[in-house]
Amino acid sequence: MDLALAIEALVPSAQYFGSTTANTKDCFDNLDWKDSRTKPSWKQLQDAWVSLEPQLVAEAEAKAQAKATAEGKLAALGLTTDDLRALGL
Repeated sequence: MDLALAIEALVPSAQYFGSTTANTKDCFDNLDWKDSRTKPSWKQLQDAWVSLEPQLVAEAEAKAQAKATAEGKLAALGLTTDDLRALGL
């Protein structure tokens, strides 16, 4: 679970201090919640993540497909991604 994304889904632009990189319940429990809105429960975050994960996976797959398509078009033109980097693109 990506703790920060799950929090953002439930409480957009929530105000809190602490690290969310561990993505664990202990990490969540130790957040210093500064927002006037109610801090979601761990269960609510888990449920939000279950809803978010398929969308995030689909977005990642679409991005990978778009990259593969773009690289195929570059190859058809005789270009590489290194050529684009050399142009600053």
